[in-house]
Amino acid sequence: MDMLEALRLQLEWGVDEALLDAPQDRRVSAPAPPTPLPAAPPAPRPAAKAPAPMPAGPAEAARLAATCQSLDELREAMDSFTGCALRDTATQLVFADGADDARLVIIGEAPGAEEDRAGRPFVGAAGQLLDRMLGSIGLDRTKIRIINTVPWRPPGNRNPTEAEIALCLPFLHRQITLIHPAALVTLGAIATKALLPEQGASGIRRLRGTWREAHITGLDAPLPCLPSYHPAYLLRTPMAKSESWLDLLQLRERLELMIFTKS
Repeated sequence: MDMLEALRLQLEWGVDEALLDAPQDRRVSAPAPPTPLPAAPPAPRPAAKAPAPMPAGPAEAARLAATCQSLDELREAMDSFTGCALRDTATQLVFADGADDARLVIIGEAPGAEEDRAGRPFVGAAGQLLDRMLGSIGLDRTKIRIINTVPWRPPGNRNPTEAEIALCLPFLHRQITLIHPAALVTLGAIATKALLPEQGASGIRRLRGTWREAHITGLDAPLPCLPSYHPAYLLRTPMAKSESWLDLLQLRERLELMIFTKS
């Protein structure tokens, strides 16, 4: 029988698999299947990140300002306050200039480039004009206090935003409270709106030249407040200087009534 016939015969007999290389003892039980390896433990879930701290707002600024019992403490608190982004772009804090017990406080808007470098308000061209204006009614920086609404220079000398003003306002109020002056002068629309929020929307042209009442946190009674043009505006608009001169005359009259002594 040739090989082909032998294969056909095996197929007819039901042989459908090849023989093993070695004989197999069918009396021995089949080996147990290998024990599966234990499943790897699930990877630990990454710990949840702690939520980022919320930036400080006006309430936190007010809380910090209220703890200050002196101008030195207030300056230190403001210098270390990180809640205002303007601090990160400014060169330094522009706190104030003038007497600590002044009877008159003049409030500007925000520091410019020269104020940012010097750390004092109103030292540029607008400040030189302000010095001449004050000198015309017998005043100088040693007799008054000059503060800005916002103590850090906004980038590019832009106007401070309402949010930035609201954040810095508690520090301004606290400084006024610690000085406890007899009168305020606001220079420009930004300072006027910050100190006279109920009337500031009327615009500086309508408000200037008339004494108003500013309600300062920490003081029992409102302070008389005279809005006027900002010296920087007068440099751009010399025609408005005559109106500012009338405002200065009103200020001089008020100061003479106060006799410029602390009550």
